[in-house]
Amino acid sequence: MATVEHCLYCFETLSANLEQRTPMSLSEVEASWAAYPKGLESEELEEEEEEETSTSEPEDASQAKRPKARNLLLQRLTGRKSDSSGISTPSDSSSSLEPSTTATTPGSSTNSFTPVGVGRHTSQRSSVISEIPLFITWNTVSKTSNQRFLRGCIGTFEEQPLATGLSSYALTSALHDHRFSPVTLNELSSLEVAVTLLTDFETAKDPLDWELGVHGIKISFYARNRRFGACYLPDVAVEQGWDKEETVVSAMRKAGWGGRKEKWRDVGDFKVTRFQGMAESVGYDEFQKWREWVASGEKK
Repeated sequence: MATVEHCLYCFETLSANLEQRTPMSLSEVEASWAAYPKGLESEELEEEEEEETSTSEPEDASQAKRPKARNLLLQRLTGRKSDSSGISTPSDSSSSLEPSTTATTPGSSTNSFTPVGVGRHTSQRSSVISEIPLFITWNTVSKTSNQRFLRGCIGTFEEQPLATGLSSYALTSALHDHRFSPVTLNELSSLEVAVTLLTDFETAKDPLDWELGVHGIKISFYARNRRFGACYLPDVAVEQGWDKEETVVSAMRKAGWGGRKEKWRDVGDFKVTRFQGMAESVGYDEFQKWREWVASGEKK
């Protein structure tokens, strides 16, 4: 599953490219993150001291003080109800495939479902991943409203060597998404990156044979003497507040279909592949603090 280290590596790759320096490798990022002080050690020590000195406090009370794992999907769900955490508009929430990329459907077990973005994942949980399909999404985050706007999103359904895929698509999505101008160095501080690793590919029985908040969809259909295709990652429908039919129609629009929405079932040879995506995201501030810590160690 996607990890904080994967996100940091994407930021490191893009930052190094824009700053014209040599980036750290994924293994170097993972090793440094493991050693990086994350602010939890002192809190846990204080909790232990409180437990030793207090006899009236319930045994499990200190657990409530521990930092809770971040659930990206839950944040997006609650963010839609708050003015302080905006979401992108439907036209900004799509994901692109690199033009030269063809879709594949790696075999996987349907019993291994993990909701999108549950917890903050570390490399210990993803060390067994060698090759996997993936998407990299860059968002611009408003400093005043915290609203997110899509800045680039490109990925592949073909299995990629993890380090190569992350670095390649981090740059491709930031610099070569045809919907946007290339990201510049001045923009770096306003960015957030999200890594989605794709798993559990299955052929849907019909266009609506998938679950909101669980599956992404890749559609393919025939109309007007040509084939259309598009995809959405698992979190898109939830972010936009769509039901399944609205999501399918929106994906068809994204693919270039211009028919009447009530006629969407009239297209030919409609195929839907559903998949799951295990995501993690990191903002620039977190990347910068970690990178400054790395740089301070390099100077010693």
